[in-house]
Amino acid sequence: MKTCKDISELLSDSMDRTLTARERWAVRLHLWLCRHCSRFQTQLHFLHKAAERYSPTEHDKHPPAK
Repeated sequence: MKTCKDISELLSDSMDRTLTARERWAVRLHLWLCRHCSRFQTQLHFLHKAAERYSPTEHDKHPPAK
């Protein structure tokens, strides 16, 4: 069984890449047993959505030339 530290790293990784089937299974099992990591996953998703919502658009990154 993976530790909370391992699972938090996998949850963070899952924001940037697709986890393997084995990793997904390990995360699901751990989240089923650990309310702390389950809460961390909820918070991570909230922060990810907030960052997406408030990040600058491509237009904002490159203002029109004068």
